[in-house]
Amino acid sequence: MKKWKYSAEKSNKAWLFLLPALIAIMIFSVYPLIRTFIMSLQSNNILNPEFVGLSNFPVVLKDPIFRRAMVNTLIYSVTVVPLSIIISMFIALVLNQNIKGHKFFETIFFIPYLTSVIAIGIVFRYLLNGDYGFINYLLGFFGLGPIDFLNNPDYNMLALIIFGVWSALAFNIIVILAGLRGIDKSYYKVADMFGASPWEQFRKITLPELKSILTFLFLTSFISAFKVYNSIFALFNGRAGVGNRLMTAVFYIYNKFYVEYRYGQAMAAGVILFLFLLILTFLQKKIIERIGR
Repeated sequence: MKKWKYSAEKSNKAWLFLLPALIAIMIFSVYPLIRTFIMSLQSNNILNPEFVGLSNFPVVLKDPIFRRAMVNTLIYSVTVVPLSIIISMFIALVLNQNIKGHKFFETIFFIPYLTSVIAIGIVFRYLLNGDYGFINYLLGFFGLGPIDFLNNPDYNMLALIIFGVWSALAFNIIVILAGLRGIDKSYYKVADMFGASPWEQFRKITLPELKSILTFLFLTSFISAFKVYNSIFALFNGRAGVGNRLMTAVFYIYNKFYVEYRYGQAMAAGVILFLFLLILTFLQKKIIERIGR
């Protein structure tokens, strides 16, 4: 007698339970993506759009503001993502040692993830203020500053990177800490028996065991970093830095759509960003897989 094996995808009830989520994904994710591709091939007149083919794409690619926006986005991403993950790893390793009050510190580090970006941005505007900011107060002990992070265009990117790293720590710490606590403690006991140093244990046990988690964090963090907008809006009071020096890809799309009313060009920029992220994610995944072998 043939043994019957349950398969969720062959069950009608399973699809019934998935239906609300699938409908939401279609409405709020798939349809907007399709609509973006369609609008990128149309003129800037949203009331009476005309098909213009790929003519919006050369206009966007030749725009020096868009090129600067992509460079700024790339600089922000390649700086914030590695820094935030490295710092998060260090903090998570310390918290994983079950130090006194570690539960309290875990809560403190997780609070920024629950707080509005706008609210945190307002706080950072005071911290980074060139006249009375707390960060400049600390720099004074080392004979540095004062640095006008918010009004000096040369320091706008540094201010955004500081804010971006801080904002990313909460989620990264919790995810890495969960991964650390999922590693079998017997691995470390055996390593101690053979006289392995803490660095060797970290390199040979901790990192390989966290490979999938770190891959996930790198991929999602880069995607999130390339879509940076709220942080700039909050930190610079709705502006893209001084003289738009911090124009990023999403800020460019927002300005094209809601300020200049060039809808077709805005969606063309959105498609370019989508394709760039798709290629970058694919290459990054391949590189991480090769390094992890």
